[in-house]
Amino acid sequence: MPGGRDIKSVGVVMPAHNEEQHIGKALLALKTAADELERQHRAMEAKIVVVLDNCSDRSAEITAAHVSNDARFRVVNVKLRSTGASRDSGFRTALECLPANGPEGIWLATTDADSTVPQHWLTRQVELANAGADAVLGSVEPDPEDMDPVIHRRWLELHPFREDHQHIYGANLGIRASAYLTAGGFPALRAHEDRVLVERLRRHGFAVTATDTIRVLTSGRTHARAPEGFAAYLRSLAAELPPAELPTAASG
Repeated sequence: MPGGRDIKSVGVVMPAHNEEQHIGKALLALKTAADELERQHRAMEAKIVVVLDNCSDRSAEITAAHVSNDARFRVVNVKLRSTGASRDSGFRTALECLPANGPEGIWLATTDADSTVPQHWLTRQVELANAGADAVLGSVEPDPEDMDPVIHRRWLELHPFREDHQHIYGANLGIRASAYLTAGGFPALRAHEDRVLVERLRRHGFAVTATDTIRVLTSGRTHARAPEGFAAYLRSLAAELPPAELPTAASG
């Protein structure tokens, strides 16, 4: 019931695997969102967990430079080689760091290290949670600067920005801790861990809200790191285009 389960603290998890090109911008956006949360909810505590999963580039160095003087951040190094396992590890760590107010009053949000959240990302999720949501599915937009305009246009045709959308993105997801624990958390999968978790939440009867009010900008790269991840999906869109519309044809 709204009111009896108001959010008292927030945990944020961002997994990363070799994201030296994007992670600095992602961290700055998270700081801004956490600052805004503190401005609007002065008594609310927030913790941000960065899970560096098997990184061999400068991701750890860049992260340290951004968060070393910010007590809200905690950096965890793992070798799980799994986005799902990394997210789950981060959520469990966040729960250990937050006050023991009970899982009903803890909100857990997650994004990706190649994504930029908006300033009101956390405040809007808390608002929806306090109105009764157990999970919030945000929308994403691939960065048009990273991709061919033809592929970007095709993506927009298939993913119209609206409320109550049907899409699930690990780069823009929030869950009440009690619902997360009841559903068993993220499965240890390299891709689609977000979908599996949301399916479990719905089977348990939790209130799932989909919104475009907290849209996240994510990388539009088509070089796939996971066989069935977001980049692979964008590349599949290019494969579906008529030959005359393909980027190579346009540029040649």
